[in-house]
Amino acid sequence: MTFTGSFEDRLAIRELLEAYADAVTRRDADAWGATWAEDAEWSLPDYPEIGTTRGRDAIVAMWIEAMKAYPGIMFEAWPGAIDIDGDNAKIRSYTTEVYDQENETVRDRGLYEDTCVKIAGRWYFKSRSFRNIHRQRAPKGC
Repeated sequence: MTFTGSFEDRLAIRELLEAYADAVTRRDADAWGATWAEDAEWSLPDYPEIGTTRGRDAIVAMWIEAMKAYPGIMFEAWPGAIDIDGDNAKIRSYTTEVYDQENETVRDRGLYEDTCVKIAGRWYFKSRSFRNIHRQRAPKGC
């Protein structure tokens, strides 16, 4: 997978990814939820207690609850590949996040394998599957 598709669609998908990251950092559930298709699916295989959540409303409700464990989070994301086929796309993206938890500063790096769908001229996440790549823990503030 590389970067394929029109410049306009690739830019719109990058902006979707950036809007998602911005909403996480701002803890804005409405803006974050607006990045998901109504019938979306979010899989977290490295978190079997969460597993897969289906439907935008259920995804947002789960995210709101989960975010309570990530105070002060700083979340960034960038695409590694975007492959567009009409109104569907496959995306590979990487994340880095920093947050304080239990007197430690945690730095997570991860990988998302995504599908996106274009509905009425706008791109949404149809499915996202997250895997951890690396976790670093240090005394708080380090």
